[in-house]
Amino acid sequence: MKKSLKTLFSAACLGLCAGALAPEAALAHGEKALEPFVRMRTIQWYDVAWSKAKLNVNEEVVITGRFHVNADWPRGVAQPDATYLNVSAPGPVFIRTERYLNGQSSVSSSALKLGGDYDFKIVMKARIPGRFHLHPFVNLHDAGSVVGPGQWMEVEGDASAFTNQIKTLDGSLIDMETYGLANGVAWHGFWIAIGSAWLLWWVRRPLFIPRYKMLHAGQEASLVSPLDRMIGAAIIFAVPMIVFGANFVTDLRYPNAIPLQAAMDQIDPLPPAVDVGAVQVKIQRAEYNVPARAMIMTALLHNGSDHPVRVGEFATANVRFRNPAVIQPPQGEGAVLAAREGLSIDTADPVAPGETRTIRITAEDSLWQRERLDGLIRDADTRMGGLLFLYDTAGQRYVSTVSAPVIPKFY
Repeated sequence: MKKSLKTLFSAACLGLCAGALAPEAALAHGEKALEPFVRMRTIQWYDVAWSKAKLNVNEEVVITGRFHVNADWPRGVAQPDATYLNVSAPGPVFIRTERYLNGQSSVSSSALKLGGDYDFKIVMKARIPGRFHLHPFVNLHDAGSVVGPGQWMEVEGDASAFTNQIKTLDGSLIDMETYGLANGVAWHGFWIAIGSAWLLWWVRRPLFIPRYKMLHAGQEASLVSPLDRMIGAAIIFAVPMIVFGANFVTDLRYPNAIPLQAAMDQIDPLPPAVDVGAVQVKIQRAEYNVPARAMIMTALLHNGSDHPVRVGEFATANVRFRNPAVIQPPQGEGAVLAAREGLSIDTADPVAPGETRTIRITAEDSLWQRERLDGLIRDADTRMGGLLFLYDTAGQRYVSTVSAPVIPKFY
């Protein structure tokens, strides 16, 4: 009986250990890895949308949206002089076929201007069936990737049916899935064989201790034989000849090849879309209430428009805090990170035309903690940032970028 219980207990322990050590599917792409002040005050995403969430292999999905380059750029982050717009995915499950920045086709890195607004469009083609989480992101040189809102994509079909044909400069069609594969495998096999033969030539002899004894016995001259020197000289001569010869043959076979490009795209920002118009917002004070998980902002709002204005949304680091009292147009942007009732104003009355009023804006939700944004109060740079969306009674939207130092409150 005791033996049976012991066996059962051991099996249970092994099962628990196996479950704890079993690999889990990666459901994120490091969007929480950067410090909060980097995610809040560098690239500010908005109006991001996907053309579809379900598609088949070989079908395309179009990702569109905008981002604002915050003028209150953190001092500890390198300036956006070299950036790259891309899509984060769990492996080569999609291929990117087109990419546009402000309507201009872009394949290289680009320099962004502080305070600029940029419109982007990325076309992705489904390659492997499954359920995948995609994010657009901007890679900042010397800083990392600022990830945009994510979307789950469901791809159906057969992976073997995927095609990726392109037309070359001479007009011929090639399949990028298999083009050059045999040649690459052959060259890898060739160099592996050369390297393995060189290693085996030396490994076949006594190593380490015998050679160490010979060295201390003054017999170092006999460690390398004339045949060793001859083989070494042959390799020194043959390897460069093979490399330069193969390069010469390749140039003859493909005379119109274009090398990898190192240029930087120079793309001007769009006409200003943020901090323009008749409505201005200035944050006078910002507090983060730790127990309540709430950012409380005191703002001075001036309404120079012809219609009453209300605050509808505060967006920061892909988290959207919405005011349920304000009717807003539907958006498909990262609904999982939307606090639909997370934004409140101290007064329900809209700001009248021509009025300047001090209002109290509260963005409260557990998303501050879940997205690790509450760590802002422990950063070396505790300034917060984000986009404030305001709407008038005529349906006009105004976007203002806000930033201010944050004072933590622990009670």
